[in-house]
Amino acid sequence: MGYSARIASNPYIVGSFACIGGGLFGLDISSMSGVLNNDSYKSTFGFPNPGQQGAIVAAMPAGSLIGALAVTKLADKYGRKPTVILSGMIWVIGSILQCAAVNRGMLVVGRIISGISVGLASAVVPIYQSEITAPAIRGRMVSLQQWAITWGILIQYFIQFGSSYINGTASFRLPWGLQMIPAIILSAGMTFFPESPRYLFDCGREKEALQVLADLHGGGDTNNDLVVLEYEEIKQQVYFERTEGAKSYLDLLKPGNPRRVMLGCCLQMWSQLTGMNVMMYYIVYVFQGAGLTGRRSNLIADSVQYVLNVAFTVPAIIYIDKWGRRPMLLIGTLGMGFWLFLVGGIQGRFGHWADVDGSAVWVIENNDAATKAVIVCSYFFVCTFAITMGPVSWTYPAELYSLKVRGKAVSLATAANWTFNTALAFAVPPGLDTIAWKTYFIFGTFNFAAFIHIFFMYPETVGRSLEEVEEIFQQGHVFTAWKIGKDVGKKTLQDVVEKSKDLPTEKRTDSMEEKHSV
Repeated sequence: MGYSARIASNPYIVGSFACIGGGLFGLDISSMSGVLNNDSYKSTFGFPNPGQQGAIVAAMPAGSLIGALAVTKLADKYGRKPTVILSGMIWVIGSILQCAAVNRGMLVVGRIISGISVGLASAVVPIYQSEITAPAIRGRMVSLQQWAITWGILIQYFIQFGSSYINGTASFRLPWGLQMIPAIILSAGMTFFPESPRYLFDCGREKEALQVLADLHGGGDTNNDLVVLEYEEIKQQVYFERTEGAKSYLDLLKPGNPRRVMLGCCLQMWSQLTGMNVMMYYIVYVFQGAGLTGRRSNLIADSVQYVLNVAFTVPAIIYIDKWGRRPMLLIGTLGMGFWLFLVGGIQGRFGHWADVDGSAVWVIENNDAATKAVIVCSYFFVCTFAITMGPVSWTYPAELYSLKVRGKAVSLATAANWTFNTALAFAVPPGLDTIAWKTYFIFGTFNFAAFIHIFFMYPETVGRSLEEVEEIFQQGHVFTAWKIGKDVGKKTLQDVVEKSKDLPTEKRTDSMEEKHSV
């Protein structure tokens, strides 16, 4: 096997490279946060008021909603890999329009097109990663999606920061143009990597699927025990689903599926309602309200937050398959709610309405201790999200569904993310402009509500194959998820081979039992 072939068959490299799609999301987030107080940006686009700025920011998640829903067709019809490649191509088109924008309308159109790209990538990349990785490292690989987002935010923000020293429109056009580079790398590079083995099997390309599994998980050996186990599980699942007829959206309503669809959609909803994107999109406004004066000081304080976001995602990537999904979600929602209530309480106690640059702003003035407390609590909030909800919100939905509905269900879950992302992008600037510090109490309450929902209804999925997850939801426990032990649904190679004997004779491929002694 040549050097390039070894790279293309390494699950860590394959999964990590696909994460560039997540990085596009991060690039877009900080492409706006870094220009909100840029005078050239404001004059070029007509000094947008809070409502207009909210609409500009919301254009991207609105486009992402469209892209995420499109995955329901594209991922199943054309494959996971071509959909990732397409997302990179669309991003380039959107970036060109943003870079050349001369008015708000053109900027909004460019952001919508870029959003379609992000929606495609954010839905299909976790599917692709979950289907090419072994259960023992799946959480780690899918959580790389969140790390890529944090890197995208950080890199774009520092490009924005450096460009802020440039006079004129180049201060925002340069960063918007440079963000095309990773998308070009993504689309070109994905042509060298394999398609998802589960998608290949579903298309009848079973020998090719077996070889991809062997290359990814067995060093090219089709007799490897893990390869045999995964192949048999996929075969059983695909054959069973074929007996139920062609795929359709009605499959999402069949027994056992509605609950899982709602779990995935709600988790993505909660990930937005935690308030994290408020801290990402509008951190300039947050620190302005805290009393941090001076454009450069604000930008520097913002950059610390983005560095922390990258750094504290690393422990989650390393230990997500050891800690489990439930503990991370439960601890995270409690912690984030606590920090947001502290921010709101400090703002409410020490702040007041004041005129800042011609606008009424709730701000803390002449109180360094309160200003620093708000900034530190904001940092702790971001660290808590980065090490808990951030990576799990992408990993968990990708693990929930059977092959037959995975493309549609994950895209719906991601669409829920973008639906609430869009709504919040619209709502937060007017919210901070009218109810000010009470906005933080609203998001803090959402976090506590998420804790209750997760505690009662979200079972643990760590360490199980995608097919073993099916067994979890056959146990019932709709409102008693904490009772589901880590051994539920676990299968050995012997179990899988025995079950394969029950497949209809005419639908069985060459018996894996004959080829592999157990």
